[in-house]
Amino acid sequence: MKTLLLLGSTGLVGRQTLRLALAHPEIARVVAPVRTDVPRLPRVAFPKVDFEALPSDAKWWRADAVICTLGTTMRLAGSQAAFRRVDHDYVLMAAGLAKEAGTPVFVLNSSLGAGIRAGSFYLRVKGETERDLAGLGFTSLTWVRPSLLDGGPRPDRRPAESAALTLSRWFRPLIPRRYRPVRTEAVAAMLLSAALTGLPGEHIVEPGFD
Repeated sequence: MKTLLLLGSTGLVGRQTLRLALAHPEIARVVAPVRTDVPRLPRVAFPKVDFEALPSDAKWWRADAVICTLGTTMRLAGSQAAFRRVDHDYVLMAAGLAKEAGTPVFVLNSSLGAGIRAGSFYLRVKGETERDLAGLGFTSLTWVRPSLLDGGPRPDRRPAESAALTLSRWFRPLIPRRYRPVRTEAVAAMLLSAALTGLPGEHIVEPGFD
């Protein structure tokens, strides 16, 4: 039975991942660091942390696998620097501590089009995060790159994304498969599958699994 370290458990994909993990027979325990108090759940530890000063000596950094769904938006972050702080720096700091503690598997919820030379700042940051994670030396490293997420209301409002999602639903048959909205439950399932399988090496998973 495995211990899963889940980063970003209160977000749209993170909530689905936590739900699926608790229903999976191979998961004995989930550790889900959070910034604010959340309701207790059986088999889940919610250590309260400050991502600006993560506890390097916490025993829960040692797990069988890490799934990271941390992320924000430019609107919420307020600036490019603040956005990069969350989507790159926080992810790398947590990943580094998990690797130092001996955790062998890391799975990241990234984005379709991520790349260090991508046209948008958002996708460049995602690409830089993927690149820098590869330098940490995890035994198994997987990047799941979904397109637009389709999975119900977010904890934060995203008007532009909501409009794009509505349009994509109307014209779904005309949209190439890899660019179609993907259900958050499908993304969560792929994240969990990669964490449990832990295939050695680096792996990229793009749309087509929905």
